[in-house]
Amino acid sequence: MDEFDNTMIGRGRDAIDMIVDPDTFQENAIGTYQCEPDYGPCASVGTAQLKGRPVTIIANDAQQFNERFPVVFGGVIGMEEAYKMAMAVYHSIEADKDKPIAEKRPILLIVDTPGNGPGKMEEIAGMNKATGSYQLALAEARKTGHPVIACVIGRAISGAFLCHGLQADHILALSKEYGTMIHVMPLTSISRITKMDIEKLEALSTSNPVFAAGAEFFYKLGGVEEIINKVEDMRDVIARHVDDVYATKAKGEFEKLGPWGRGLLGEERGGRVVRLKAMAKMDEEFEAVADQYLNA
Repeated sequence: MDEFDNTMIGRGRDAIDMIVDPDTFQENAIGTYQCEPDYGPCASVGTAQLKGRPVTIIANDAQQFNERFPVVFGGVIGMEEAYKMAMAVYHSIEADKDKPIAEKRPILLIVDTPGNGPGKMEEIAGMNKATGSYQLALAEARKTGHPVIACVIGRAISGAFLCHGLQADHILALSKEYGTMIHVMPLTSISRITKMDIEKLEALSTSNPVFAAGAEFFYKLGGVEEIINKVEDMRDVIARHVDDVYATKAKGEFEKLGPWGRGLLGEERGGRVVRLKAMAKMDEEFEAVADQYLNA
């Protein structure tokens, strides 16, 4: 990056080159699987090496436009993109199904997406099923032993981040100096749904990580394991987290990874201090009436 370019938004393909070993990225090839090159153009998938270790790459390509679905551009995850990403995961699982956990290839998610394809056609045809299939694929990969690492280089917004990122073992993010944006829902949308004044939400967002956006707030919530302060450090930090996840899985400590692990991390960092209390209360109230439903 030069002094005039201080953002990684829209640079998913550049991020691939910055992270993996030089000239090792084989696009659309995972094991014996070959993805159609013109299918899901806003998603780039393939195989590369990270410090000599084979890895699956799944990245947003914000420079592409899906001509079949006009709403899919700028890194949006449409139906084709979601299924393409899911297939990349399932073929990674298939390629390593007979290998021990220590040899299962890491799956690296490079995240820069403003959301899912919101068009009427996409909703009718099953946008939720497509993104759900990708989310399920990542959960299966994680639980079968593949280290899944997500690195947010630009935008990680709404349901697209839910399927392309939040199922990872560890989530990393570039710092705010690079324009990184992470949030589940814009304050304007929260205001419309909750009927709360936007001014009140804006005030809350300055101190409450639940309402705020950005890598730093998500770090406090446990949603981001580590913030990367220099793009030049992405390669080394990602490789270190891959090793950390391998070691954690080797110990059988799966509860420290993925969504559950981020909940524990958020409590440790003081960002989600009532989560476990709320869960315990829900369990208590359910137990009190469970017989009325389970034995009905």
